[in-house]
Amino acid sequence: MDQQPIVRPGQPARNLSLKDQDNTTWDLYEQQDRRVLLSFHPLAWTDYCAAQMQSLEEHRKTFKELNTVAVGISVDSIPCKRAWAKQLGIEGTRLLCDFWPHGKVAAAFGIFREENGFSERANILLDEHRDVAWVKVYPVHSVPDIQEVIGVLKKR
Repeated sequence: MDQQPIVRPGQPARNLSLKDQDNTTWDLYEQQDRRVLLSFHPLAWTDYCAAQMQSLEEHRKTFKELNTVAVGISVDSIPCKRAWAKQLGIEGTRLLCDFWPHGKVAAAFGIFREENGFSERANILLDEHRDVAWVKVYPVHSVPDIQEVIGVLKKR
């Protein structure tokens, strides 16, 4: 798989189309005139990833007020994400499956960990024009500070 260098602010994001936990296609280019938070997590069914996705769900109203669509992305399959979303009580946040080709979207953003077979834990914010506005990679065994992300959104 061709790993790109990690994306940087100012770079345009290529379109991405992935299935979510409900087997519905989510397409970046359909998010017209809205900002998009791509919240990458390594794997479903881990405590850190659960907390990260629950924080997106808990702040859905804030994201909407800030004209932002927040989605979770990992290499897990649709059935895995469906069961996990149900177990976590996630009803409104789209959990996208970068399952096949395995990690293709994470690799395109430069955050696929080839040696592990999953993505870095990262938040990538795209502006209304689908250009990268902000990128932060976190330690794998941590939970991103959702208030930091919201603060970045409020400043833009």
